[in-house]
Amino acid sequence: MRLALEHARSAQVHGDVPVGAVVLGPDGTLLASAGNERELTGDPTAHAEVLALRRAAAVLGSWRLTGCSLVVTLEPCTMCAGALVLARVPTLVFGAYDPKAGAVASLFDVVRDPRLNHRVEVRGGILAAECGALLRDFFLTR
Repeated sequence: MRLALEHARSAQVHGDVPVGAVVLGPDGTLLASAGNERELTGDPTAHAEVLALRRAAAVLGSWRLTGCSLVVTLEPCTMCAGALVLARVPTLVFGAYDPKAGAVASLFDVVRDPRLNHRVEVRGGILAAECGALLRDFFLTR
């Protein structure tokens, strides 16, 4: 989570919401990392989670990220939660809950929906105070 927080801080340097994500391989090695890049690239899908998943898939040479874990500073939105399911990521660890757009626990539970063909194990609230403070401080300056 500390590395994801570093990427979150780097995202706000270019005006992006400070969210960071890392993908760990089955053995715990770092495969990929990213911070939000929507403002930087003008791409509405450039969320930290999606970028980290894309980069991990490139490293592994496969879209199936079986055995991998995604660690992210903020509860994923519906797009990112859907990407986790589609990539077959078995484990998600996130920091702050997102009561306005969270699709893992707060508003929806996309990643554990029994109607889908894959479900994700979730651990939320890891370093939540630190992750949340970074976001609150960012939005206070807006």
